[in-house]
Amino acid sequence: MKAATVKTASITAAAEKRTTDKWGRMWKDRTLYLMIIPGLLFFVIFKYLPMGGIVIAFQDYKPYEGLMKSEWVGFEHFERLFSEPDFLIILSNTLILFAMNLLFFFPIPIILALMLNEVRHSFFKRFVQTVVYIPHFMSWVIIVSISFIMLSMDRGLINELLAWMGFEKINFLMSNEWFRPMYVLQIIWREAGWGTIIYLAAMAAIDPQLYEAARMDGANRLRQIWHITLPSIRSVIIVLLILKIGDVLELGFEHIFLLLNSMNQEVAEIFDTYVYTAGLKQGEYSFSTAVGFFKSIVGLVLIMGANWIAKKAGEDGVY
Repeated sequence: MKAATVKTASITAAAEKRTTDKWGRMWKDRTLYLMIIPGLLFFVIFKYLPMGGIVIAFQDYKPYEGLMKSEWVGFEHFERLFSEPDFLIILSNTLILFAMNLLFFFPIPIILALMLNEVRHSFFKRFVQTVVYIPHFMSWVIIVSISFIMLSMDRGLINELLAWMGFEKINFLMSNEWFRPMYVLQIIWREAGWGTIIYLAAMAAIDPQLYEAARMDGANRLRQIWHITLPSIRSVIIVLLILKIGDVLELGFEHIFLLLNSMNQEVAEIFDTYVYTAGLKQGEYSFSTAVGFFKSIVGLVLIMGANWIAKKAGEDGVY
């Protein structure tokens, strides 16, 4: 009995010591915790608190009656969404654009980071990094406006070049066939450079002795990239791929909206623009919330599925 009492007291003392040490470490690193507060407040105010508005998806919401007095309609808005004639078209457009984004854009930052990592001239490397980073700081309005100037039928640089070479001009901006390639190329132009930052940071953490050992074994640059660099950043690639898969229905409203017109609507209409049309222009707040909720659920399921597969494959995943 006495031994059990002593053991319990020692466990309690150890727990109290761990608690004291934890608070001591937190106080020691208080500056770092204070730096977290702005980001934490951003997520709480703009990400978590608005989640309470999801209940609108299950109501016939009327602004003048508010959340408490609006009539509950259950899954009526979801049934309407799945029975809409345009649902399959919007879903296919969204999935096709996402697949093209994943297939053509996702590898570009990796390739660009590998190329920059092999550059030994520091001035040239910094110059190239600056040039490829700059488009990220431009808004989509500027990016699309530059594209319009270059691709327009009336004195557009590309069409003028085609005419000078003897080819017919192409109406890129109003064409269904050219909308998707134009969309992907604009994303590559704006975001590829910025995406290299994470991969370059991961490459900087690779032990240089691995490369020295590989060179002693006769491995050339390509062999070193394939057997050392890529395996070393594999976990980072997997995590970013999982997060990318979660955005399968989240392609970004502003970019698509700026490219959308009556001539390419058949291939350009996605859930984000559909929510804007139904929610803001037509005032159907409950229906647009249901569409947004559907997108979030699909993204969550895909992230969890992709993370589960990554765990089964021996990777760390995102949680």
